[in-house]
Amino acid sequence: MKFTANQIAGILEGDIVGNPDVEVSKLAKIEEGFEGSLTFLANPKYTPYIYSTKASITIVGKDFEPENDITTTLIKVEDAYKSFSKLLEYYNQVKNNKVGIEQPVYVSESASYGENVYLGAFTYIGDNVKIGDNVKIYPNSYIGDNVTIGDNTILFSGAKIYSECIIGNHCVINSGAIIGADGFGFAPNEKGEYTKVPQTGNVILEDYVDIGAATTIDRATLGSTVIRRGVKLDNQIQVAHNVEIGKNTVIAAQSGIAGSTKIGENCQIGGQVGIAGHLTIGNGVRVQAQSGIGRNIKDNEVLQGSPSFNYGDWNKSYVYFKNLPKIVKTINNLEKKINQDD
Repeated sequence: MKFTANQIAGILEGDIVGNPDVEVSKLAKIEEGFEGSLTFLANPKYTPYIYSTKASITIVGKDFEPENDITTTLIKVEDAYKSFSKLLEYYNQVKNNKVGIEQPVYVSESASYGENVYLGAFTYIGDNVKIGDNVKIYPNSYIGDNVTIGDNTILFSGAKIYSECIIGNHCVINSGAIIGADGFGFAPNEKGEYTKVPQTGNVILEDYVDIGAATTIDRATLGSTVIRRGVKLDNQIQVAHNVEIGKNTVIAAQSGIAGSTKIGENCQIGGQVGIAGHLTIGNGVRVQAQSGIGRNIKDNEVLQGSPSFNYGDWNKSYVYFKNLPKIVKTINNLEKKINQDD
């Protein structure tokens, strides 16, 4: 897929300095640019590369004026970084703009779908499924019975949506993600054996939710596991049954949230964080990587450690911990001196 400088300038409302007909078909870093590629310059420390880059087109700020000769065609915009991001979004839209039903697929006679839908090969669509407009479902995906999927949502290859789940508009579910598997519910009996507790609820993803590859979100025992609007979950995260995650919260990879915990809005949770069950995490909470949360957390707390505690206190404690051998040695020397004085 090729674009000319003229076309790109039109999308970005930018001004061209150079050849308006030059074509690009690839994206590249400015230091790795090659003929036929598009790059951008937003950070001043990369300015020297604009004089050596072989990229055919470079997006720059309107105030940029080259001090030496350049070979790349410039597109001048108000904000180079934002414009490049806009172009990436446009590129993804074009790249993912597949339409039609490939073969073989299975679509239940009771299922329905809207306009401009793409169903990739070997996809399974169960009974009474409702799929909105402009939905893209890539090959080898599974959509269970009675699932609802909103408009403009993308399911990448191998995503699995179990029965009864509700997926909102403008969601992205990456490969290998599983939405609606049974929660980890087992009850011990008098023999020490475990009997499965039926998991009869579902999962609800509200609008603009992104789910990373191989992330799993368990269905509720009763009611719903709820992921609110704008939540972004990284790869390989475990969300247990009846968890609720507040809007615009982001969680990094390999974190795990145990059952029935409620996480507030606008939280930032680092990688490999473990959160125990039946807790309440407030709004605006920030948790550093590899922390363990075993208590309720108030709004806007910043935490680190396992078990976690106040981030500032953790940093001070870590300084003491690093110096612990010296501190112990000092204490031992003081004890010896006291004993000698006695």
